[in-house]
Amino acid sequence: MKRKPLIPCFLAVAAALCAEPLSSPTWGFRIDPPAGYELAARDGNDSYSFASPFGAALDLAVYRGKTAGDLAKEIGQKLSNRGETEFFDYNGKKAALIELKFPHSRARGAPLITGWALVLELDAKQNNGARPAANQKPVLAALSYGEAGQADQLHLSILDSICGGDGDRFTPGPVTSFVWPRGEWEEKPLALDAGRALFRAGDAEAAQAVVDREFAVLRLYTNSPLWQEAWTRFYRAVYRDSFDRLKSAAFVLERGWVNGERSGGGTGENRLETRERQERLIGEKALAWIQSFSYERDLMGSDFVNLISAAREGRGDCDSRAMLWAVILEQADISAAIMVSREYGHAMGLALIEGAGARFPLMDADGKQRRWLVAETTAAVELGMIGEKVNETDKWLGILFE
Repeated sequence: MKRKPLIPCFLAVAAALCAEPLSSPTWGFRIDPPAGYELAARDGNDSYSFASPFGAALDLAVYRGKTAGDLAKEIGQKLSNRGETEFFDYNGKKAALIELKFPHSRARGAPLITGWALVLELDAKQNNGARPAANQKPVLAALSYGEAGQADQLHLSILDSICGGDGDRFTPGPVTSFVWPRGEWEEKPLALDAGRALFRAGDAEAAQAVVDREFAVLRLYTNSPLWQEAWTRFYRAVYRDSFDRLKSAAFVLERGWVNGERSGGGTGENRLETRERQERLIGEKALAWIQSFSYERDLMGSDFVNLISAAREGRGDCDSRAMLWAVILEQADISAAIMVSREYGHAMGLALIEGAGARFPLMDADGKQRRWLVAETTAAVELGMIGEKVNETDKWLGILFE
């Protein structure tokens, strides 16, 4: 593919392997490639390509002076692409999803290259800080492809990780939003008579589709030395997809717990007097609620129950419970994370909450080493309690969702 110039200083990346999301400080978009993607080629400061451990490639470019529709058409023509193009709106931005099917070269009998491409308008301002005119918005083109026969899941996972601006960070990705459009609001009961909350029609099905797709990508790393990075990316993807879907549920739960404490009357320790005590209360109430869920595993696939079904039906394995707990706390503006262990086959919640209990060392989003309070979601124990058989910190992997 002959690529148009990429904007200068596109990626702030010097590392050889992609283990964390890559972002553009100039244009404000973000992409989270699977572990092991290497910067393979660049043309000055204008164009970038990445190669994966699986033989797939990822090309990225930002264009000015083109619409998303014009760029999608141009890509199809230049590649002699045989795949279909679908246009849609994503969080107020024009977008196109392109199925890629094009010959590797013009030679007779050349192998077929397949994959997917996403064209997406960006929210970013221009370098001088001025917001461009409507027809001059910068447009991102991202192409993930490889020889025919490679799993579509890998390509779609990469494109779904793209954020066109800060407003996309914790909403379902563009691919998921196209395949599973958000439905009408529906009021549904939460598990264990915890109240009723609003969900979009199809949220649970869409969330499970993301879990299944990301688990398929994760399985590619089963015997890879990059398994920790792959695990971390799996949970980041699920968290991003689920966060907005659970806003109403988290609000209903928090309001019920806090108002319930206040309605008890009394003075002193019977009232919430400080932010620290309120955070502790929310952490404890959320933990007790989730500990009462039924334990469920899928021995034929991912153990992970999507978080919408977990919240509505009161079921899930340790990692889905730990993540649901973390989402509820984050929605209440309490810094939360999870930790997972391959050796122990277990997962727990983490939070920056004051008070007694076992703590796990983990850097926060600002790179500061903190000690996070542990939450065991599968046994009826208090917040901060951890079993003696799973308390070796070097056997745990801490995962932030920033």
